[in-house]
Amino acid sequence: MGRPLGRVLKLARSQFKEYLRSRRFALTIGTVAVIGLIETAVLAYYRPTSIISNPVTFYSGGWGGPIDYLILFAAVIFGADAIAGEFQNKTGYFLMSLPLRRSAIYAGKYLAAMTASITMIALYLVFLVLNGVYYFGTSAFPWQLGASFALSLVYLLAVLGSAFLFSSLFKTSTYAVLVVAVLFLIGFSILQAWVTDLVRIEPWFLISYASGVLADIFQTPYPPHTQTVVVHGSITSVTLTVTAYTPTVIEGLAIMAGYFLVTTALGLLLFEREEFA
Repeated sequence: MGRPLGRVLKLARSQFKEYLRSRRFALTIGTVAVIGLIETAVLAYYRPTSIISNPVTFYSGGWGGPIDYLILFAAVIFGADAIAGEFQNKTGYFLMSLPLRRSAIYAGKYLAAMTASITMIALYLVFLVLNGVYYFGTSAFPWQLGASFALSLVYLLAVLGSAFLFSSLFKTSTYAVLVVAVLFLIGFSILQAWVTDLVRIEPWFLISYASGVLADIFQTPYPPHTQTVVVHGSITSVTLTVTAYTPTVIEGLAIMAGYFLVTTALGLLLFEREEFA
Protein backbone atom coordinates (compact mmCIF):
# COMPACT_ATOMS: atom_id res chain seq x y z
CA MET A 1 0.00 0.00 0.00
CA GLY A 2 1.46 3.31 -1.06
CA ARG A 3 1.92 6.04 1.48
CA PRO A 4 -0.65 8.45 -0.07
CA LEU A 5 -3.28 5.70 -0.17
CA GLY A 6 -2.48 4.77 3.41
CA ARG A 7 -3.05 8.35 4.50
CA VAL A 8 -6.37 8.46 2.67
CA LEU A 9 -7.54 5.26 4.35
CA LYS A 10 -6.34 6.47 7.75
CA LEU A 11 -8.27 9.71 7.36
CA ALA A 12 -11.31 7.79 6.13
CA ARG A 13 -11.22 5.56 9.22
CA SER A 14 -10.93 8.60 11.45
CA GLN A 15 -13.87 10.34 9.74
CA PHE A 16 -15.97 7.17 9.89
CA LYS A 17 -15.31 6.84 13.63
CA GLU A 18 -16.55 10.40 14.02
CA TYR A 19 -19.74 9.39 12.20
CA LEU A 20 -20.15 6.41 14.54
CA ARG A 21 -19.86 8.66 17.59
CA SER A 22 -22.21 11.32 16.22
CA ARG A 23 -25.85 11.70 17.17
CA ARG A 24 -26.98 11.97 13.55
CA PHE A 25 -25.54 8.54 12.74
CA ALA A 26 -27.46 7.03 15.64
CA LEU A 27 -30.63 8.84 14.56
CA THR A 28 -30.15 7.74 10.95
CA ILE A 29 -29.63 4.11 11.86
CA GLY A 30 -32.56 4.33 14.27
CA THR A 31 -34.79 5.78 11.55
CA VAL A 32 -33.92 2.98 9.12
CA ALA A 33 -34.51 0.39 11.84
CA VAL A 34 -37.94 1.87 12.61
CA ILE A 35 -38.82 1.82 8.90
CA GLY A 36 -37.78 -1.82 8.70
CA LEU A 37 -39.82 -2.74 11.78
CA ILE A 38 -42.90 -0.91 10.47
CA GLU A 39 -42.65 -2.68 7.12
CA THR A 40 -42.28 -6.00 8.93
CA ALA A 41 -45.34 -5.33 11.08
CA VAL A 42 -47.46 -4.19 8.11
CA LEU A 43 -46.54 -7.27 6.08
CA ALA A 44 -47.23 -9.60 9.00
CA TYR A 45 -50.62 -8.02 9.75
CA TYR A 46 -52.05 -7.42 6.27
CA ARG A 47 -50.14 -10.06 4.27
CA PRO A 48 -50.85 -8.37 0.91
CA THR A 49 -50.94 -11.06 -1.78
CA SER A 50 -49.83 -8.54 -4.41
CA ILE A 51 -46.48 -8.22 -2.61
CA ILE A 52 -45.81 -11.64 -1.05
CA SER A 53 -47.03 -13.65 -4.03
CA ASN A 54 -43.49 -14.32 -5.30
CA PRO A 55 -39.92 -13.27 -4.42
CA VAL A 56 -39.37 -11.04 -7.47
CA THR A 57 -42.50 -9.01 -6.74
CA PHE A 58 -41.58 -8.80 -3.06
CA TYR A 59 -38.04 -7.53 -3.61
CA SER A 60 -39.13 -5.29 -6.46
CA GLY A 61 -41.54 -3.45 -4.17
CA GLY A 62 -39.34 -3.57 -1.08
CA TRP A 63 -36.06 -2.65 -2.73
CA GLY A 64 -36.58 -1.31 -6.24
CA GLY A 65 -39.13 1.25 -5.06
CA PRO A 66 -37.61 2.93 -1.98
CA ILE A 67 -33.88 2.53 -2.67
CA ASP A 68 -33.70 5.86 -4.57
CA TYR A 69 -34.95 7.72 -1.52
CA LEU A 70 -32.70 5.81 0.88
CA ILE A 71 -29.64 6.67 -1.19
CA LEU A 72 -30.64 10.33 -1.34
CA PHE A 73 -31.25 10.31 2.42
CA ALA A 74 -27.78 8.87 3.02
CA ALA A 75 -26.11 11.35 0.67
CA VAL A 76 -27.83 14.31 2.33
CA ILE A 77 -26.97 13.14 5.85
CA PHE A 78 -23.37 12.10 5.27
CA GLY A 79 -22.25 14.00 2.18
CA ALA A 80 -23.99 17.35 1.86
CA ASP A 81 -22.19 18.93 4.81
CA ALA A 82 -18.93 16.98 4.62
CA ILE A 83 -17.04 19.99 3.23
CA ALA A 84 -19.44 22.84 4.04
CA GLY A 85 -19.40 21.80 7.69
CA GLU A 86 -15.66 22.51 7.84
CA PHE A 87 -16.39 26.14 6.90
CA GLN A 88 -19.46 26.49 9.08
CA ASN A 89 -17.87 24.96 12.18
CA LYS A 90 -14.53 26.71 11.64
CA THR A 91 -12.69 23.39 11.74
CA GLY A 92 -11.30 23.54 8.22
CA TYR A 93 -8.28 25.58 9.23
CA PHE A 94 -7.08 22.89 11.63
CA LEU A 95 -7.77 20.15 9.07
CA MET A 96 -5.74 22.01 6.47
CA SER A 97 -2.82 22.22 8.89
CA LEU A 98 -2.34 18.45 8.66
CA PRO A 99 0.47 17.23 6.37
CA LEU A 100 -2.02 16.00 3.78
CA ARG A 101 -2.84 17.04 0.27
CA ARG A 102 -6.34 18.38 -0.20
CA SER A 103 -7.11 15.59 -2.66
CA ALA A 104 -6.29 13.06 0.08
CA ILE A 105 -8.58 14.87 2.54
CA TYR A 106 -11.37 14.99 -0.03
CA ALA A 107 -10.97 11.30 -0.87
CA GLY A 108 -10.85 10.33 2.80
CA LYS A 109 -14.03 12.21 3.57
CA TYR A 110 -15.71 10.70 0.53
CA LEU A 111 -14.76 7.15 1.53
CA ALA A 112 -16.03 7.74 5.07
CA ALA A 113 -19.36 9.10 3.78
CA MET A 114 -19.61 6.17 1.37
CA THR A 115 -18.97 3.65 4.16
CA ALA A 116 -21.55 5.27 6.44
CA SER A 117 -24.11 5.34 3.61
CA ILE A 118 -23.53 1.67 2.75
CA THR A 119 -23.93 0.79 6.43
CA MET A 120 -27.32 2.49 6.49
CA ILE A 121 -28.47 0.89 3.23
CA ALA A 122 -27.19 -2.55 4.31
CA LEU A 123 -29.25 -2.33 7.50
CA TYR A 124 -32.40 -1.77 5.45
CA LEU A 125 -31.44 -4.69 3.20
CA VAL A 126 -31.03 -6.95 6.25
CA PHE A 127 -34.61 -6.23 7.35
CA LEU A 128 -35.87 -6.84 3.82
CA VAL A 129 -33.98 -10.12 3.41
CA LEU A 130 -35.11 -11.41 6.81
CA ASN A 131 -38.71 -10.80 5.76
CA GLY A 132 -38.01 -12.48 2.43
CA VAL A 133 -36.56 -15.53 4.17
CA TYR A 134 -39.62 -15.75 6.40
CA TYR A 135 -42.08 -15.70 3.49
CA PHE A 136 -40.13 -17.55 0.80
CA GLY A 137 -37.36 -19.50 2.50
CA THR A 138 -33.59 -19.26 2.19
CA SER A 139 -33.45 -20.45 -1.42
CA ALA A 140 -35.67 -17.75 -2.93
CA PHE A 141 -33.24 -14.97 -3.72
CA PRO A 142 -33.82 -13.59 -7.24
CA TRP A 143 -30.72 -12.56 -9.15
CA GLN A 144 -32.37 -9.19 -9.76
CA LEU A 145 -31.86 -8.26 -6.10
CA GLY A 146 -28.09 -8.68 -6.36
CA ALA A 147 -28.00 -6.82 -9.68
CA SER A 148 -30.09 -3.95 -8.29
CA PHE A 149 -27.87 -3.76 -5.20
CA ALA A 150 -24.77 -3.45 -7.39
CA LEU A 151 -26.45 -0.77 -9.48
CA SER A 152 -27.47 1.01 -6.28
CA LEU A 153 -23.83 1.28 -5.22
CA VAL A 154 -22.98 2.98 -8.51
CA TYR A 155 -25.93 5.33 -8.07
CA LEU A 156 -24.75 6.07 -4.51
CA LEU A 157 -21.33 7.03 -5.90
CA ALA A 158 -22.99 9.50 -8.27
CA VAL A 159 -25.32 11.05 -5.69
CA LEU A 160 -22.52 11.38 -3.14
CA GLY A 161 -20.36 13.00 -5.81
CA SER A 162 -23.11 15.58 -6.39
CA ALA A 163 -23.52 16.09 -2.64
CA PHE A 164 -19.80 16.71 -2.23
CA LEU A 165 -19.85 19.12 -5.17
CA PHE A 166 -22.50 21.32 -3.57
CA SER A 167 -20.87 20.89 -0.18
CA SER A 168 -17.69 22.34 -1.67
CA LEU A 169 -19.63 25.11 -3.40
CA PHE A 170 -21.43 26.43 -0.31
CA LYS A 171 -19.93 27.40 3.03
CA THR A 172 -23.14 26.67 4.94
CA SER A 173 -24.38 23.14 5.50
CA THR A 174 -28.03 24.17 5.29
CA TYR A 175 -27.68 25.45 1.74
CA ALA A 176 -25.84 22.34 0.60
CA VAL A 177 -28.44 20.03 2.17
CA LEU A 178 -31.37 21.95 0.70
CA VAL A 179 -29.93 22.14 -2.81
CA VAL A 180 -29.11 18.42 -2.94
CA ALA A 181 -32.49 17.39 -1.51
CA VAL A 182 -34.55 19.68 -3.75
CA LEU A 183 -32.51 18.90 -6.86
CA PHE A 184 -32.84 15.12 -6.55
CA LEU A 185 -36.38 15.04 -5.14
CA ILE A 186 -37.97 17.60 -7.44
CA GLY A 187 -35.56 19.25 -9.85
CA PHE A 188 -34.44 16.29 -11.92
CA SER A 189 -37.98 14.86 -12.06
CA ILE A 190 -39.35 18.14 -13.45
CA LEU A 191 -36.53 18.35 -15.98
CA GLN A 192 -37.08 14.76 -17.08
CA ALA A 193 -40.82 15.31 -17.59
CA TRP A 194 -40.17 18.54 -19.49
CA VAL A 195 -37.55 16.98 -21.75
CA THR A 196 -39.61 13.85 -22.43
CA ASP A 197 -43.07 15.39 -22.86
CA LEU A 198 -42.29 18.78 -24.38
CA VAL A 199 -38.95 18.53 -26.13
CA ARG A 200 -39.61 14.83 -26.85
CA ILE A 201 -36.06 13.57 -26.73
CA GLU A 202 -34.47 10.89 -24.61
CA PRO A 203 -33.28 12.45 -21.29
CA TRP A 204 -30.02 10.52 -21.39
CA PHE A 205 -28.17 13.35 -19.62
CA LEU A 206 -30.29 13.23 -16.42
CA ILE A 207 -29.34 11.01 -13.51
CA SER A 208 -33.01 10.62 -12.53
CA TYR A 209 -33.49 8.87 -15.87
CA ALA A 210 -30.54 6.57 -15.24
CA SER A 211 -31.71 5.64 -11.74
CA GLY A 212 -34.73 3.90 -13.27
CA VAL A 213 -32.59 0.83 -13.88
CA LEU A 214 -32.60 0.10 -10.12
CA ALA A 215 -36.29 -0.85 -10.34
CA ASP A 216 -36.52 -1.80 -14.02
CA ILE A 217 -34.08 -4.67 -13.53
CA PHE A 218 -36.82 -6.57 -11.67
CA GLN A 219 -39.13 -6.61 -14.69
CA THR A 220 -39.24 -9.68 -16.93
CA PRO A 221 -38.73 -9.13 -19.75
CA TYR A 222 -36.75 -5.95 -19.32
CA PRO A 223 -38.73 -2.96 -20.67
CA PRO A 224 -37.93 -1.92 -24.26
CA HIS A 225 -35.79 1.14 -24.75
CA THR A 226 -38.63 3.10 -26.41
CA GLN A 227 -42.39 2.68 -26.25
CA THR A 228 -45.15 4.63 -27.97
CA VAL A 229 -47.92 5.61 -25.58
CA VAL A 230 -51.25 7.11 -26.69
CA VAL A 231 -52.64 9.58 -24.12
CA HIS A 232 -56.33 10.59 -24.32
CA GLY A 233 -57.35 13.89 -22.72
CA SER A 234 -59.81 13.50 -19.84
CA ILE A 235 -61.41 16.92 -20.41
CA THR A 236 -60.80 17.62 -24.08
CA SER A 237 -60.86 15.23 -26.99
CA VAL A 238 -57.19 15.79 -27.73
CA THR A 239 -55.14 12.64 -28.22
CA LEU A 240 -51.37 12.73 -27.92
CA THR A 241 -48.80 10.18 -28.96
CA VAL A 242 -45.87 10.20 -26.55
CA THR A 243 -42.63 8.24 -26.72
CA ALA A 244 -41.62 6.76 -23.35
CA TYR A 245 -37.94 6.00 -22.81
CA THR A 246 -36.38 3.35 -20.57
CA PRO A 247 -32.60 3.31 -20.09
CA THR A 248 -30.77 0.07 -20.75
CA VAL A 249 -28.61 -1.25 -17.92
CA ILE A 250 -25.43 -0.29 -19.76
CA GLU A 251 -26.78 3.18 -20.49
CA GLY A 252 -27.83 3.67 -16.88
CA LEU A 253 -24.42 2.60 -15.63
CA ALA A 254 -22.68 4.94 -18.08
CA ILE A 255 -24.80 7.93 -17.03
CA MET A 256 -24.30 7.29 -13.31
CA ALA A 257 -20.57 6.76 -13.76
CA GLY A 258 -20.38 10.00 -15.76
CA TYR A 259 -22.13 11.95 -13.00
CA PHE A 260 -19.76 10.46 -10.43
CA LEU A 261 -16.63 11.37 -12.37
CA VAL A 262 -17.74 14.89 -13.34
CA THR A 263 -19.19 15.93 -9.97
CA THR A 264 -16.28 14.46 -8.03
CA ALA A 265 -13.74 16.24 -10.22
CA LEU A 266 -15.59 19.58 -9.97
CA GLY A 267 -16.05 19.22 -6.21
CA LEU A 268 -12.35 18.50 -5.73
CA LEU A 269 -11.44 21.48 -7.93
CA LEU A 270 -13.59 23.79 -5.80
CA PHE A 271 -12.16 22.31 -2.60
CA GLU A 272 -8.61 22.86 -3.85
CA ARG A 273 -9.32 26.55 -4.46
CA GLU A 274 -11.14 27.33 -1.21
CA GLU A 275 -9.41 29.42 1.42
CA PHE A 276 -9.85 28.47 5.08
CA ALA A 277 -9.47 31.06 7.80
